[in-house]
Amino acid sequence: MEESVNILIVEDDMDINNLLSKMLSKRGYHVRQAYSGTEALMCLEHYEFQLVLLDLMLPGMVGEEIICQIRKLKNMPIIVISAKLAQDTKIEVLNLGADDFIVKPFDVNEVLARVEAQLRRYMVFSNPRDKQNILTYKDLVLNRDTVEVTMKGLPISVTAKEFAILELLMEHPKKVFTKANLFEQVWNDEFLGDDNTVNVHISNLRSKLAKADPATEYIHTVWGIGFKMNE
Repeated sequence: MEESVNILIVEDDMDINNLLSKMLSKRGYHVRQAYSGTEALMCLEHYEFQLVLLDLMLPGMVGEEIICQIRKLKNMPIIVISAKLAQDTKIEVLNLGADDFIVKPFDVNEVLARVEAQLRRYMVFSNPRDKQNILTYKDLVLNRDTVEVTMKGLPISVTAKEFAILELLMEHPKKVFTKANLFEQVWNDEFLGDDNTVNVHISNLRSKLAKADPATEYIHTVWGIGFKMNE
């Protein structure tokens, strides 16, 4: 690989943790393993990671709390891998700031594909030679080089998926994106009509922008069609 990519695996089942570690290491990723929530937080405090694979049912601290702790400081992708099947659980962790959700038992190739898709969005979604690296819209600034979003000079903490959605909207401010457009371009997957995922991320993004600038609407809903930057 051209650059070092560090991945944190947080999973208390040693066999699953080792399986994930082995398959990611074979792909050239640098892997660190944690077996509890508290150990995961220690790793996050002392090392830099580009992606986290996270179980929810952990000793020390549950996965939901870890997501909240990570999102206070960092915006790297978080992929939840859990045996919890309830749709409410999936929506809850996406609301908290997770970028993807994989159900156990998982297919190894699917996990690899999702990891690579998340890393593409987070690390290599922009090519400095043919893309403007700083996008601005009113008081909103998105920096592709540093993967940061600011409003009136103050930072806004966004997830990797929220960053990717905002980048797409700001790059084409007059274009209306359907939910299918957004899902297929941001999640790199086929849209099967479940718009919950897109709605959750748009709603979270809007809330963060509104908190930073309550007087201005940045993302406009074109009813029956989709979303665009507000005129």
